[in-house]
Amino acid sequence: METAKELLSSRSEGKVSSERMSGDKSVGSHKIWVEDETAFSLNNISLIRHNFHEHPLLQLDQLEALAHRLLPLKQCRFITPEAKQNSKFIHHPESPDGRDLSDVFKNISEPGSWVALYNAEKDPQYGELVREALLSVAHLVDREQPGIFSPQAFIFISAPPSVTPFHIDRENNFWLQIHGRKIMNVWDSHDRTIVPAPTVENFIVDKSLHDVVLRDELMAARHEWDLGPSEGVYFPSTSPHSTRTDDSWVTPENSVCVSIGMVFYTETTRKHAYIHSCNRMLRKFGLSPSFPGESNLDNVKYYLGKLIVDAKKRLRGYSPPTGF
Repeated sequence: METAKELLSSRSEGKVSSERMSGDKSVGSHKIWVEDETAFSLNNISLIRHNFHEHPLLQLDQLEALAHRLLPLKQCRFITPEAKQNSKFIHHPESPDGRDLSDVFKNISEPGSWVALYNAEKDPQYGELVREALLSVAHLVDREQPGIFSPQAFIFISAPPSVTPFHIDRENNFWLQIHGRKIMNVWDSHDRTIVPAPTVENFIVDKSLHDVVLRDELMAARHEWDLGPSEGVYFPSTSPHSTRTDDSWVTPENSVCVSIGMVFYTETTRKHAYIHSCNRMLRKFGLSPSFPGESNLDNVKYYLGKLIVDAKKRLRGYSPPTGF
């Protein structure tokens, strides 16, 4: 049986076949699913369902213990309480108000409290949880984008009112609401009026979110859902998104919001990353190259992108972000 450790080490080994994952009989009782699999596509935003809100490791006491294990690895992040959807997406390594982690969790139900646990899969128990989640949807991934690698988990814990500002990510994302309620906004990753192609390229190549900006006129183009436990959203790599919580659902017994992003790369997202690298270079010569997936020259640009990245690594010490 393929272990979680083997799955998580796939970045150095090249890839993990989602066919192998779907053939593994170790899928547990906790799953992600979609109501109509025939209509689901990795290229489009889709509502999903799950039962991970019942998972013992995703209860608040276990998440607090996980946070303390991740803190020495510098995997806990905090956000300024006054953040808005159009604020810069900046996560701080320490709480902006100076509180230590124990105090943050002691008061986690206070309005505006917010902590994120990055790369929860680095903890062996949570690595197995991520593997279990992706095994349940591997057959959906395999039919479009074989070759899952670098599965990761990002857990967000907050009390309303709180916000995660507008941003994009490099990974495909099965985003699950675990406790409380959260309003999720997602924009179409194919709409270049939302985030222009050069801005996407800068993010993929250099992790820069500097020009990823939520303008007022973009709000009409959003998909918005008010999601509770057992509900979630799948969205593709580079889909702009933001979240917020209000206090309309809060009771004395239910006042903390928890969500988790189960994210992963595929051979397709890897190919697109190299194409973005090539496009970025072509743009410096005054050209306007097509976005990945829109040109018959993608294969050529993929190999050129690999040459560009390899040259930058040798000559400049460039360290590509995860996903290449």
